Amino acid sequence: MEAVYQILAEGQIDRSLFSHFSRRQVVKRCWRKEGGEWKLKDIPFVDDWDEEDYGFLVKCLKHTISTGGFVFGVFYGGALIGFASVESRRFGSDRQYVQLSCIHVSSECRGEGIGRKLFQCAIVAAQKLGAKKLYISAHSAEETQAFYHSMGCVEAREYDKGLSEAEPCDCQLEYTVSGSQPQKEKKR
Repeated sequence: MEAVYQILAEGQIDRSLFSHFSRRQVVKRCWRKEGGEWKLKDIPFVDDWDEEDYGFLVKCLKHTISTGGFVFGVFYGGALIGFASVESRRFGSDRQYVQLSCIHVSSECRGEGIGRKLFQCAIVAAQKLGAKKLYISAHSAEETQAFYHSMGCVEAREYDKGLSEAEPCDCQLEYTVSGSQPQKEKKR
């Protein structure tokens, strides 16, 4: 059985979609910018979602679709194992950015190439929206940043004030989408 990637419709998004999804991430170290330099700091905690978080997520993903953005889902055996969302709003000094607002893979499926394929889906969405770059306000966990950097993301040249102020510990990243070619997915 192979993982199935698809663009989700607003009507597909409800709490039951995430009934088998595990956001859990054990974080040991995070990146922090101090004095203009990035430093890896010991900041242990467990990141997980509760019912309120899932409720907010459902509301946000529905909004993404209703405003012209894209939400991608990855299913294995009928269960959601990963998802990503790209917002339609263009911003930046040249309106070069669209935001990759979510990209998550269920904890038991990480390390299998699913996130890479979802990232490629986000690139295609950004191109369809006419953007030159993806903007990512990304969790500062060491593993999360390793993923984004392995995909070719770099620190954003322009910080979006609203996003960086909303999550001051996040790392503000960008990825140039122009001319990018989707990679082949790794089979599950």
